[in-house]
Amino acid sequence: MTQKMIDAMFDRSVAAFDMFRRVAGTNRAALLRAIAEELENLGDTLIKTLASETNLSQTRLVGERGRTIAQLNMFAALVEEGSWVEASIDTALPERQPAPKPDIRKMLMPLGPVVVFGASNFPLAFSTAGGDTASALAAGCSVVLKAHPAHPHSSDLVAEAIQKAARRTLAHCSKAPEDIFIHLHGGNDISLALAQHPAAKAVAFTGSFQGGKALFDAAMTRPQPIPVFAEMGCVNPVVLLPHSIEAFPEALAKQLADSVTLGGGQFCTKPGIIVGINSPAFERFAKTFVVAMNAIQPALMLHAGIAEQYAARRAHVLECKGVNLDEQSVLSEEPKNSLLGQPTVAYTDAQTFLTSPLLSEEIFGPYTLLVRCRDKAELRQVIQNLDGQLTATMMATEADMNEHADIFDDLTQKTGRVVFNGVPTGVEVCSSMQHGGGFPATTDARFTSVGTGAIKRFVRPVCFQNVPDNFLPPELQYRNPLDLWRFVDNKWKQ
Repeated sequence: MTQKMIDAMFDRSVAAFDMFRRVAGTNRAALLRAIAEELENLGDTLIKTLASETNLSQTRLVGERGRTIAQLNMFAALVEEGSWVEASIDTALPERQPAPKPDIRKMLMPLGPVVVFGASNFPLAFSTAGGDTASALAAGCSVVLKAHPAHPHSSDLVAEAIQKAARRTLAHCSKAPEDIFIHLHGGNDISLALAQHPAAKAVAFTGSFQGGKALFDAAMTRPQPIPVFAEMGCVNPVVLLPHSIEAFPEALAKQLADSVTLGGGQFCTKPGIIVGINSPAFERFAKTFVVAMNAIQPALMLHAGIAEQYAARRAHVLECKGVNLDEQSVLSEEPKNSLLGQPTVAYTDAQTFLTSPLLSEEIFGPYTLLVRCRDKAELRQVIQNLDGQLTATMMATEADMNEHADIFDDLTQKTGRVVFNGVPTGVEVCSSMQHGGGFPATTDARFTSVGTGAIKRFVRPVCFQNVPDNFLPPELQYRNPLDLWRFVDNKWKQ
């Protein structure tokens, strides 16, 4: 794709945005619901295409399609209700002394064309019609989406469904309503060109640290930098506190083994580090955990590139001094199929972990590292040494919580979501979810890529001072400050 072709594509996206930003919330809601319907209408064709491209089971893909459809309908309800724009009105006080107060009104408004990159591990929910696309369209932004090369044909099917929905619901708005969503394929050079194009106003990415950081750096070197909302990589630490592992070693081992290997360990919320204070109970847990991991059959990785990277990164870590395998490990019997990811548990001590930065990096696959600490002080050192995380989990009894409130506070400072006595691999799509954390988990810990809050990434506050009513957005057109009003269902209501 030439630069001239990219320029022409963004010209279309800018024109579509100029139309789409003026579309009422009810019409945007109709678009999102229509996209959900078109995805459903693709039926088995979409599921079979995805299964052939990703090595994911049809059962998993049907579930992910349901999540994707639910996300679209969730954002439809949000923009239809209307209060998400946070309309704020301060009416004028012309008689105020010593200076009159002007009429000031504010609301959230869309940024402009958003560049979205499809993800490999969630080929529906975080890809072509996934949460980034849904939230950007809900905000009133046009979308330029680069398909992930691991599932190009299924991405084409979904893109056609989105554009069909646009033509069906926005035909009265524009001669080319499908330009609110432009779909393309390409390599790394195209990715950088999209992030650096002057018409792009934001970037959304889910993937590797290398990919996300390259896009972030490219966007920061623009004459006019733009926000890059990149979810990249983290280890999602799990802290096992003494009373908990003393009481439930077998149950914790099974629960965590299932979480580490869920989906072949290819979830961004996979527990990559399990840390606790060394004791006979911790050793019992560790032995049981290894047995549970060994009982889980290797799973197909998403594609050859991920499988190769998993094998290479795991081997690199296992070569580090002070990192060991349990004697019960079956790692010596590597799977014959190179696409299979071997579940792996490695051990190290806190001092080795603290002095080896490689050990705190994500290994994408069914691998986790057990870190033994000598005491609570060393445990806190390990936690405080971690980078930003999407999740942090604490396995604790009430007695543990009373004795280790400072550790809970440490975890809260490191992550966007703290999980108590559960596993982090389930991400509920709702208004209270925070799927974002400090660098390198994401590039901006203030935002989420899951839940209704995801829409906030693609808007900006605009203040209107002494602007005549007929020039104000509908959300800001009311004049009675003595009554309590809310802007819902695209109109003011008492």
